[in-house]
Amino acid sequence: MAASFMEDEVDNDDYYSLLNVRREATQEELKASYRRLCMLYHPDKHRDPELKKQAEQLFNLVHQAYEVLSDPQSRAIYDIYGKKGLEMEGWEVVERKRTAAEIREEFERLQREREERRLQQRTNPKGTISVGIDATELFDRYDEDFEDIPGSGFPQIEINRMHISQSIEAPLTATDTAILSGSLSTQNGNGGGSINLALRRVTSAKGWGELEFGAGDLQGPLFGLKIFRNLTPKCFFTTNCALQFSSRGIRPGLTTMVARNLDKNTMGYIQWRWGIQSAMNTSIVRDTKNSHFTLAFQLGIPHSFMMVSYQHKFQDEEQTRLKGSIKAGFFGTLVEYGAERKISRHSVLGATVSVGVPQGVSLKIKLNRASQTYFFPIHLTDQLLPSAVFYATVGPLVIYVAMHRLIIKPYLRAQKEKELEKQRENSATDVLQKKQEAEAAVRLMQESVRRIIEAEEARMGLIILNAWYGKFVTDNSKRNERVKVIDVTVPLQCLVKDSKLILTEASKSGLPGFYDPCVGEEKSLKILYQFRGVMHQVMSGDNEPLRIPKQSHKIDTDG
Repeated sequence: MAASFMEDEVDNDDYYSLLNVRREATQEELKASYRRLCMLYHPDKHRDPELKKQAEQLFNLVHQAYEVLSDPQSRAIYDIYGKKGLEMEGWEVVERKRTAAEIREEFERLQREREERRLQQRTNPKGTISVGIDATELFDRYDEDFEDIPGSGFPQIEINRMHISQSIEAPLTATDTAILSGSLSTQNGNGGGSINLALRRVTSAKGWGELEFGAGDLQGPLFGLKIFRNLTPKCFFTTNCALQFSSRGIRPGLTTMVARNLDKNTMGYIQWRWGIQSAMNTSIVRDTKNSHFTLAFQLGIPHSFMMVSYQHKFQDEEQTRLKGSIKAGFFGTLVEYGAERKISRHSVLGATVSVGVPQGVSLKIKLNRASQTYFFPIHLTDQLLPSAVFYATVGPLVIYVAMHRLIIKPYLRAQKEKELEKQRENSATDVLQKKQEAEAAVRLMQESVRRIIEAEEARMGLIILNAWYGKFVTDNSKRNERVKVIDVTVPLQCLVKDSKLILTEASKSGLPGFYDPCVGEEKSLKILYQFRGVMHQVMSGDNEPLRIPKQSHKIDTDG
C-alpha cells in the first residue's frame, strides 16, 4: 500500500538535503545544522527590507524541516511517505503511536479503504497470441518435385496454427477474486475454443484455494480445485485436481508439487502428475543477480527426459539475457540458445533457435508488451541443415540491429525528449520558485561567505574557487547539446567548516543556494578549490557523498 501511495507523490523537497545531514543523523547533528542555518537566515540579521523578507521565507523553510526531523514520530512518517504523508488527514490517531513500525501499521490501516477502491477498478488483463509459421520450403525443397509446378520458383510460407488466450480478474472482496479466461485454437483448418471461470479465495497469509469451471467444444465440461499452502517459511506445496468430462467418460487428473528454499537463491521442486500423462518431475532452480540455472529430470508417460538450462543476465539498461539449454530423452535431443532484450520500458523482445532430432530447426520469436505476449514459432526444416541454423541465428540479429538503429533508438530518444519536456512544463513553476529561493539564499550568504574566506585564507585552508552544478557534456558525440549548469561557488563556500566540506548522500539540488537546472536529466557537481595553497579539482555525481579535502590529500586532482 505504501508503494501505491508513493506513486501519486510528486515532491521535490528533501529536508535532509536542505539541512545537509545524513538520513541516519542524530539529534545533535540535526541541531548543529539547524543552528548554523538559523544564524545565516535569521531575519533580524538583515536590515534591507527585501533581504529581510527573503530571509524570513528561508528561515521558515529551515524551521519546518527541523521541526519534522527532530520529532521521532513525524520523522518516521516523513521517511516512509514523504511530505504527502504528513499532509494526510487522520494522523491524530497515529500521533499517539511511538515506534516507526506502529506508525507504518496505522498508516496502512488508514490507506486500506483507498486501496480497496482501487482494487475494484483493477482487472489485471493478461493475454497470449501465438502464430505458428511453416517455412520449411525455404530449406526442405526438392527441385524434382517443383519443376513441373507453375510458380514453384517461390517457396510458400504458411500459417499452420494459431492460439489466442485472454484472462481478466475481477476482485469481489479483499480476499475473493473471480478470474475469467478464454482461448481459441486452430491448426491445419481444425480448431475450437474454451472458456473458464475460477473463483479464488485467500484463506490466510499462508494459503489460498481456487475452484475452476470450464467448457469447450474440443473437450467437455471441466471441474477443478487448486490449493496453495505454505508449510514452513521455506517450504510450500500446491495441488490441482480436475475432472474432465468427455464422450469417452470422466478423465480424472491430479498434480501435486512441493517446493523448498535450499538457500537464498536456490529452490528445489518435486512434482507428481497422475492421469492421462502421468509423470514424476524434480528440478533445481538457482536464480541470482547475474544468472539463472535450471536442472530438471522427468520420468513418465509419454516423455522421460533430462534438461539443463542456463541464462546469463547482463546488468545494462536493456537488461540483456543470453540463454542456452539442452534437453535429452527417449524422444530425442533438443538444443536451444537465444537472447532477450528490453527494448522499451514495458517491452521485451527475445529470439530462440531450437535444433533437435527429430524436430529439425526452428526459430521462436517472442515479444512481451506489458501483460500481453506475442509468440511466433517458425519451423524452418525437419532436418539438421547447417544453412538453416546459420540463417536462424544471424538473420534475427541483423534485423534487430537494423531495427534498433533505424526505428527503436530514434523512437526511444524522441519519447525520452517528450517525457522530459512534459516534466519540465509540469515543474516549471516549481523550478522558478526554487530558483528564486536559491538566488535569495545566495544573496543572504554573501556576508557569511566573506568571513569564511577570510578565516580560511588566514589558515591556508579550503577556498572554493569555482563550482558548477548541472549537466556537463563530456561525450564528443553530444557536443551539440546545451550545457545546463549553475554557479554554486557561494553556497559551497558557505558550507565549509574548519577547512572541510562534507556533503551527504542525497540530491544536491536540495542544498541551500542550489536548485535543479535540468529536471529529469543526470547531474553532477564540479568543484575547483584551493587547499594548502595548491589547486585541486573534483567531480561528483548528484547523489554521491562528497568530502574535501580527503583524509590523505597528496595529489592535485581528485576523482
